[in-house]
Amino acid sequence: MDGATVAGTTELTQALAARAAAASYDALPADARLLARQCVLDYYACAIAGADDPLVAILIAEMREAGGAETASLIGHRERMPALSAALVNGATAHALDYDDVNLAMPGHPSVAVLPGLVALAEERKSSGRDLMAAFIGGYETACRVGLSVRPGHYGRGFHATGTVGAFGAAAACAHLLGLDAEGVGRALGIAGTQAAGLKSQFVTMCKPFHAGKAAQIGLLAARLAARGFSSRPDLIECDQGFAKTHSNAWNPDAALAEPAGGFHVYANLFKYHAACYMTHAPIECAQQIRQKQIRPDDIAALTLSVNLGSSRICNIQAPADGLQAKFSLRQTVAMALSGVDTAGLDSYSVATATDAALVRLRERLELDFREDLPEAGAELSVTLRDGMTLRATHDAGLAMTDFAAQGTRLADKFDALVEPVLGAARARELRGMIEGLDDVAEIGALARLAAG
Repeated sequence: MDGATVAGTTELTQALAARAAAASYDALPADARLLARQCVLDYYACAIAGADDPLVAILIAEMREAGGAETASLIGHRERMPALSAALVNGATAHALDYDDVNLAMPGHPSVAVLPGLVALAEERKSSGRDLMAAFIGGYETACRVGLSVRPGHYGRGFHATGTVGAFGAAAACAHLLGLDAEGVGRALGIAGTQAAGLKSQFVTMCKPFHAGKAAQIGLLAARLAARGFSSRPDLIECDQGFAKTHSNAWNPDAALAEPAGGFHVYANLFKYHAACYMTHAPIECAQQIRQKQIRPDDIAALTLSVNLGSSRICNIQAPADGLQAKFSLRQTVAMALSGVDTAGLDSYSVATATDAALVRLRERLELDFREDLPEAGAELSVTLRDGMTLRATHDAGLAMTDFAAQGTRLADKFDALVEPVLGAARARELRGMIEGLDDVAEIGALARLAAG
């Protein structure tokens, strides 16, 4: 079924369900398999590093009281829980640091929504690495296509697509792993869509990572209910008063069914190498370019940062007071990068850094210019020095790396930096090796248990 056919009908949900159900490991190109492994590697790196966040302890305590069969592992913790509880906890854990991957098609964080429930289900079912990879790609692509069908209105209205659109991806992935046919996957998408939630107004609170955990849990629950015969509309995305029409002022099924470059949306996956909101990454890169010219903060008289208008409602905290607020502050992250603060380091985002007098003075000299003509994740930085010279830098963080091998090297370094302090060097190497060889892992439970505390 092509995009032109779908545009004139009410069959988008079923078209996406059919695609997800048909996903096959054997049909995946080598590069798609490589990207799937890289997504899994980055997911575990972020989750292990975030496992001691206070929100994780709260969720574990609540889920422990709920009880249930202990069938799934918690990342960074020895405790085991029911798969639905593990999906919630692990999803929130992996998004706690806001260091996990992004795809602008959603737009949001795909892996942290799709993988937690999928891994918990795979551990419970003793599924293989190849099973997991096929289901993951099926879910990942579904999330991107649903996101494209409702963008830009969905995110613009204030919905956090990681929680909303991500639930569809999680449902598709889990339904695939359960072996549901296209009709069953379609019901799972409907069941997920009626639960999907998440508001951008909750950014800079524990609710933002909670959105990721809920997307994972909702998707897993939707797939399991669909497998038991639970009913749902077969056209939940596109029907009157359905997901698209209630959650967006734009409805574009053609965008959802259009073929992405290379045939897979996962090729456009964006990994984070700065531990802050993704819309700060291009400004950080611009600031680092200028710092490389041997410019000192005291040399700077004035700065102007130009970014897309959308960033004004995402990461525009003007005077952050702590590390979490700093992650969502264009002014603070640019000041940090110009001053040589390691924006990849978790310890760099703290009360001390956010209130550092020199950084505060520098960020207060920065003027923000929000423009509609710049790329969604692009930036231009103009720095005027005290001697009158002006330096400029530009960067577009929305362009994915095309050298996947080089990307793998960067991700391995990121993984080691985040995981070794928690698990130790030997265990971190063993876990990384298992993920890099995911195609040959006979049972996902072995991987899940290795990543537990």
